[in-house]
Amino acid sequence: MSLDPAVLTPGARRELAGAPPGLDARALAELAAAGRDVLHVAQDDARVQTLAEALAFFAPGARVLRVPAWDCLPYDRVSPQAEIVSKRIDAFATLTAAAKPGRIVLTTVNAVTQRVPPRAMFERPGFAAKPGERLALDELVAFLARNGYVRAETVREPGEYARRGGLIDLFPPGTDEPLRLDLFGDVLETVRRFDPNTQRSLGPAAGLVLRPVSEALLDPEAIERFRSGYRELFGAAQGDPLYEAISAGRRYGGFEHWLPLFHEKLETLLDYLPAAAITLDHQADDAIGARFEQIEEAYEARAEMVKARELDGPPYRPLPSNLLYLGDREWAKLLKPRAIGAFSPFAPAPGAADAVDLGGRPGPVFAAARQSRAENLFDAVRAHLEAERAAGRRVVVAAYSEGSRDRLAT
Repeated sequence: MSLDPAVLTPGARRELAGAPPGLDARALAELAAAGRDVLHVAQDDARVQTLAEALAFFAPGARVLRVPAWDCLPYDRVSPQAEIVSKRIDAFATLTAAAKPGRIVLTTVNAVTQRVPPRAMFERPGFAAKPGERLALDELVAFLARNGYVRAETVREPGEYARRGGLIDLFPPGTDEPLRLDLFGDVLETVRRFDPNTQRSLGPAAGLVLRPVSEALLDPEAIERFRSGYRELFGAAQGDPLYEAISAGRRYGGFEHWLPLFHEKLETLLDYLPAAAITLDHQADDAIGARFEQIEEAYEARAEMVKARELDGPPYRPLPSNLLYLGDREWAKLLKPRAIGAFSPFAPAPGAADAVDLGGRPGPVFAAARQSRAENLFDAVRAHLEAERAAGRRVVVAAYSEGSRDRLAT
């Protein structure tokens, strides 16, 4: 059974029953094909990967974006990996740009429950240049420093740049390979892609468009906003290494966990997709509840350490959790006016008025045959296939490899 997009209406929540893994991806593709933007909340990154692979099968031409979560715990002392942040920023910039509806945005419980930089940050013009144009090197270096790029000896990861005379290597977010800029005086002669491992050239590029590489900018306005907000929340900050590093315009390990202090106001991922239908993985509601509990426990643990002065290293002054993360009440309020679809692999309960049966059912896993010495697994599979054919159904067997297919055929 196909999913009729009309069943997802604003202000209503529908159970999309009969949708075991795989069929949920087909349903997302059908929503997008009908011209609906869809924000799907998966339980974790593994589920996002599975859905992306299934969507590539069911709808190869679908516009699929991924918004990963930070790969660190709430109130951690470390920053998220540059590659993760690069993917997030590229997704935010893509969502901010004007586009026709019909996009599928895959994200996770951890990502959707955290506040994000405002859309205005990505609506600002970046730094663009093409070969043959004049390029002020000092302006470029200032842009890189202000927007979170880190100077390195050799560029290998997103967010790094290196300067050697008239050569500038940099790895912008949203690109597969870093770029090498060759300047002659103040003229950009060439832009070439190169392999970050071998440093060998991979061929010319049409030009470069640079975006911020960090969700927290270090321009004068953001620094002053941070200083003011930090003192307002925590009082005197003399000797605080985080405060002193940001005041000097330097990155500090884990400073992203104070993201709200760098912006006038944060937004949510739902703000980037105001008209999108929201779909949820099976058991995503439970995972969201567990995430809220994890956030509160992490905050309370940090707050208790401050009170007891049992600090492991430099002082860690945690922001109140509602500044960087959503809570259960706010999450429910955000969902209330939206069109919501919650996937379930099971048949709908009898008489469930808010359920739509997509007709899929989980197939047998042959667990008993796997564990039984008296029964042959392949005989059990063959018997099941014969029963399906006897019932008038067509059977398709998909194998992981040609060798696996040959064994099954035998």
